[in-house]
Amino acid sequence: MATLEIRALSVAYGPVRSLRDVSLDVPDGAITAVLGGNGAGKTTLLRAVSRTLGFHRGTGTGTVRFDGQPLDGLRPDRVVAAGVVQVPEGRQVFARMTVADNLRAGALGAPGGRRAAADALARVHELFPVLARRAHQSAGLLSGGEQQMLAMGRALMARPRLLLLDEPSLGLAPLMAQRIAETVREINASGTSVLLVEQNASIALRLASTAYVLEVGEVTLEGPAAELAASDEVRRRYLGVVDETAAEDADRAATASVRTLSRWSA
Repeated sequence: MATLEIRALSVAYGPVRSLRDVSLDVPDGAITAVLGGNGAGKTTLLRAVSRTLGFHRGTGTGTVRFDGQPLDGLRPDRVVAAGVVQVPEGRQVFARMTVADNLRAGALGAPGGRRAAADALARVHELFPVLARRAHQSAGLLSGGEQQMLAMGRALMARPRLLLLDEPSLGLAPLMAQRIAETVREINASGTSVLLVEQNASIALRLASTAYVLEVGEVTLEGPAAELAASDEVRRRYLGVVDETAAEDADRAATASVRTLSRWSA
């Protein structure tokens, strides 16, 4: 059974439809990627799973099930209690709170009590040692990469079985983005399933086993990540790779069509 099953999901913000009949699976223990440009509906998809659509005046139809149990109708805190936790786009850490207090906030309402919270904190510090060193520093003073680590660490304090990651590489330098990607792989290797939303298709397709492409709210491509990475359409649209022969033909055609311009004189 798939850990997460989404079937015929449609979402609207007032009269504007953001998702149309989207269906996808996140198998147990897997990383599943969702690719797409701005406005494709990627963040809306995660909001529908975490049940936070209402905060943004969105409404949805369709079914979302986690381990066979419907998430529809649950409050966001009950979704977290069920084991599904979202890391929002843009980090959204509590800037005036310390790093330590941000992490404590992530454990609020999580099952297991103090011992479980202490174990989760030790794991977060193992993944992100910088958070232990900056424990008493205000979160707003961290770099962008460190804030992304904190946002992920805060989510891990709830000990999720499914982690929803919204653009974790957004705005990060390539080296830091690669470091975050390696941590995502390590989190997954420890048994946490991941639904990864990314514009950086290169990173996403390297991490994921399965991928979906969203365009204007609809799934237009899906399949094994390796197959999508080899697809000419995906390579052209999302990886910046063009067919060299076609590019040369286009260059020759463009050169042939250029007219010789003469200087204009009054």
